[in-house]
Amino acid sequence: MSDKISQLLDQKYINLETYRKSGKAVCTPVWFVIENDTIYVITTKDTGKVKRLQNNQNVRIAPCRFKGELKGDWMHGKARFAEKDETEQAIKLRKKKYGFQARLVGVLVARKGTPVVIAIQI
Repeated sequence: MSDKISQLLDQKYINLETYRKSGKAVCTPVWFVIENDTIYVITTKDTGKVKRLQNNQNVRIAPCRFKGELKGDWMHGKARFAEKDETEQAIKLRKKKYGFQARLVGVLVARKGTPVVIAIQI
């Protein structure tokens, strides 16, 4: 595992910075999991971050607190939408990492739409 990714291992949130068509950055604190040097973020298909990533796969991430206050340095990365097997594994890893909270969020997310997993390479 790279040094950059290893600094995220004990973190609960990352700030995910995506970009509008205009180039303006939008930051969102999100839960995440890591497997095989890939960072996974689970959301739904109708979120702004998914729409922004369809236009620009460049992202920045940094460890943060619940409300987005940074706890470390920004890292540049490339995002893509995960394949089906990666999606299933990322959801399992999220349940393991975040426990009951993840199960509750999973139920709420299922009501909002289809889950989408964003895979980020640093």
